[in-house]
Amino acid sequence: MTAVWRYGRPSLVVLLAALAVGVPLWLVAVTSAKPQAEAIKPSLDLPRQWQPASNYADAVGQGEMLRGFLNSLLVVVPSVVLVLILGAGAAWVFARRKSKLVSAAYALCISGLLLPPAVITIVMELRQLGLSNTRPGMIAVYTGMYLSTSIFFMTGFIRAIPMELEEAARMDGASPSRIFWRIVLPLLRPVIATATIMVMLYAWSDIFYAFFVLGGGDRATLPLNLYQVASAQLYLNNWHLVFAYVVVMSLPMVAVFLVGQRKIVSGITSGAVK
Repeated sequence: MTAVWRYGRPSLVVLLAALAVGVPLWLVAVTSAKPQAEAIKPSLDLPRQWQPASNYADAVGQGEMLRGFLNSLLVVVPSVVLVLILGAGAAWVFARRKSKLVSAAYALCISGLLLPPAVITIVMELRQLGLSNTRPGMIAVYTGMYLSTSIFFMTGFIRAIPMELEEAARMDGASPSRIFWRIVLPLLRPVIATATIMVMLYAWSDIFYAFFVLGGGDRATLPLNLYQVASAQLYLNNWHLVFAYVVVMSLPMVAVFLVGQRKIVSGITSGAVK
C-alpha cells in the first residue's frame, strides 16, 4: 500500500491539476461554439449545433475588440519594454556593486514581490500628477508593479556571469554602457524571455488596476472592454459571445507562451537559483 501511494501520489497530483485547469478551458471552448439557446446554461457537453465562426465574428464586431486590442498593445508593450530595460540596468548594478546602500536599495526594490500595491494611493498619486485616465499612467503602474520581479530574476542571473568577461572588455577600453549593451544584455536572453512572458500574461489579463487607472471609455483594454460590454447588458444571457470573446482575447498570449515556453524554466531557475 505504501509503495502504491508513493508512486501513485505524483500521478494523482498531476490528474487533479489537469482537471482544475482543463475543465474550465474545455467549458470556455465548447460554450464559445454553441448557439445562444444551448449556451444559456453552460455545460461540458459538445454543441448539438456548431457555430464558432458566427460567435467569434459577433464578439469581435459587437464587442469592439479591435479597439480594445489596440489599447492593450499600447499599454502592455511599452510596459514590458520599460520593465526589461530598467530591470536589467538595475540588476546589473545590484549584482556588481557591494555596499550597504546598494543592498538596502535592492531590498527595497524586491519588496514589491511581497507588498501588495495600494490601489487608492496609486489612483491619488496619478491624479495629482495628471496621469489619471491616461495610457502613460497605466504604463507607469504596470512598470512599477512588475519591476521587482524582473530585478529579482535578473540579479541572480547576472551574479552567475563571470566577472572576467566584463573585466576583459574594460581592459580593451569598453565603456560601462558598451559592456552592458554588448556583453551583459545578450547573456540575459533566457531570463529576459521569462520576464517578458510573465509580465505580458499578467498585464494582458489585468482588469483590476485598469479599472481604477483607465476608468474605461475609449482607452479600455481588452479585459476592461469585456467588463464594460457585459455591464452594458449587450451580452446579457449571451454566454456564447462572452466565452468567444475570452477565447479570442487569449489567443495572443497563448501564441507568446508557445513561442517562449522553452525559456521559462531555464530563465526562472537561472535567475532564482544561481
